[in-house]
Amino acid sequence: MDGMTTEQEGARRERIVGIGAGADAVQARELATEDMILNIGPQHPSTHGVLRLRLVLDGERITAAEPIVGYMHRGAEKLFEVRDYRQIIVLANRHDWLSAFANELGVVLAVERMLGMQPPPRAVWARTLLAELNRVLSHLMFLGSYPLELGAITPVFYAFRERETLQHVMEEISGGRMHYMFNRVGGLKEELPLGWLDRVTAAVAAVRRRLPDIEELIAGNEIFLARTRGVGVLDRETIMQYGVSGPIARASGVDFDLRRDEPYLAYGELPVKVVTRSAGDCHARFQVLLEQVKVSLDLADACVERLRHLPPGPINQRLPKVLKAPEGHTYAWTENPLGLNGYYLVSRGEKTPWRLKLRSASYNNIQVLREMLPGNLVADMIAILGSMFFVVGDIDK
Repeated sequence: MDGMTTEQEGARRERIVGIGAGADAVQARELATEDMILNIGPQHPSTHGVLRLRLVLDGERITAAEPIVGYMHRGAEKLFEVRDYRQIIVLANRHDWLSAFANELGVVLAVERMLGMQPPPRAVWARTLLAELNRVLSHLMFLGSYPLELGAITPVFYAFRERETLQHVMEEISGGRMHYMFNRVGGLKEELPLGWLDRVTAAVAAVRRRLPDIEELIAGNEIFLARTRGVGVLDRETIMQYGVSGPIARASGVDFDLRRDEPYLAYGELPVKVVTRSAGDCHARFQVLLEQVKVSLDLADACVERLRHLPPGPINQRLPKVLKAPEGHTYAWTENPLGLNGYYLVSRGEKTPWRLKLRSASYNNIQVLREMLPGNLVADMIAILGSMFFVVGDIDK
């Protein structure tokens, strides 16, 4: 084929489906093998929502992977620009539907920073408590759904039992089961109900007591261990290049957590234990998530104890009828359950933001799949994808 262009060579190539046992050996060597392109999604259910993965396969092994996002794009950032500072909270709330309270928190922290506003101490500690309860709810969802994707049905029932225990206290205080809408600029919507802290203590104690049930179901399961150990290894250098954060980064030895390293709310007064692992595989990511639940339950107890001893006082600040942020810009970021969320707010002195750019954890965490999946089998793709702990609504902005 000397001197032949690529187009000419492609035109003369034949695709032979079956050549039989008596085919000429030289002919067999000259046959051009073709890679197979496989689309996972975008139809639901493609694991966690409407995600599309374009895989190039050599047999059963992945040689290239491209995550294609945008199928759930809702234009949240543009909608932020035509809603006032009270209204954008409800839009941010729904971005990651498992971390609604944490999403609200980032917006109000950015606006309060622009206003130079300091919420009352009761609001700060109550926000911290609710953020940790929300973190446990998010983690429990993945602790139950991940084994389900590998064929283990039972753990999801245990995980949802614990979720319901915590959902009761979250629903009591906010009126919502998933979309709480309890944050306000300057504090929280209203005072904590009478006896609510006692019920939180009981709920946290019940979840802590029963958490070993989930651990025992999975920790010694030889099938789960075989499917996750040494699979989907993510190294520290790749994490730094792609901006991966949260439990996924900490499972690869990245010892960084905003709650400890750049405290906000009341985290500066709490002993935040950062859970890390060094293996960087699917099993390490699951272990980090499980241990973080225990840490968050301890932090919730500490917040309840502090709230019990705080003197009576307001839970929010009175705001003007029309709330306008002064001209300028600021950046607030939070340690969301799935990783770092950033909020870049630009104001021109109006009641609506001129720009509110959202940096979501799931977007960066899912982009790294193009580095992780090549070299793995298609069967291992499910284990890897499930261990990345993302919400598709949090990817598309």
